[in-house]
Amino acid sequence: MSSAPTAATATGGGARPTRRAVALTTGLLIVFLLYSLAPTWFLLVASTKDQTDLYSTFGLWFSANHLADNFQAIWAYHDGVFGRWLLNSVLYSTIGAAGSTFISLAAGYGLAKFEFRGRGALFGVIVGASLLPSTLLAFPLYLVFADIHLTNTVWAVLIPYFINPFGVYLGKVYADTSMPTELMEAARLDGASETRIFFSVALKLMSTGGITIFMLDFVNIWNNFFLPLFMLNGERSFPVTLGLFSWVQQAQTSRDMNTLVLTGSLLSIIPLAVFMFALQKYWRSGILMGSLK
Repeated sequence: MSSAPTAATATGGGARPTRRAVALTTGLLIVFLLYSLAPTWFLLVASTKDQTDLYSTFGLWFSANHLADNFQAIWAYHDGVFGRWLLNSVLYSTIGAAGSTFISLAAGYGLAKFEFRGRGALFGVIVGASLLPSTLLAFPLYLVFADIHLTNTVWAVLIPYFINPFGVYLGKVYADTSMPTELMEAARLDGASETRIFFSVALKLMSTGGITIFMLDFVNIWNNFFLPLFMLNGERSFPVTLGLFSWVQQAQTSRDMNTLVLTGSLLSIIPLAVFMFALQKYWRSGILMGSLK
């Protein structure tokens, strides 16, 4: 006599989910997908509308297409300051992420491969520091840079980006998994210095992890808002996030600039999306390598 069907049927050493479980899981994934894409869809739709259609038509569907006019308006506004903001974001994100990646790999390599007193305590401090939200540190950093007269300069934004405790943690993980100690010993026997071993051997073996750290830092710096808000007060030095916020403030006191803000927001995510798609294969392999630790 056959028994009643259970929630899952064992096949091949595993468990096959029921149709109800598959349907429920698929439904939840679709809901989460729509929830994630809804803001981007609204941004795309709103960027095609003029000021009148933005308030008089349904927010999640198109009306007359004014996208070209909005692009022209945003590039021409205030002598093309939006283009300067995009270039600033590229500068801050690229240089900040490159510096942070190098420091993270070097520090992680040192923590992973060298024995010294207090290494465990130092690593614990680094892990603890990675749990602190960046917004909590923005005002203390402003006080420090104000004392040394570096506020409203590029360095006030870049130097804090160079120090990333979470990047150091990832650097240690990648050094543990990708740099064999035996290879270091062989290089030492051949007469290579520690500096040469790091630059000629370790960095090449840790390149996938370095790209992952670079990507995470680039995205974090591009989306950072509070640090530039505290450090910068000249409009020409703003990143795109702070620049768009300044337009929102202007909209509250003078003209309605919602169309420019929405179009600018759409343009600001395009370079980030291109960057992520271009390096996604390195990101996937780097995350997989880190998860094996």
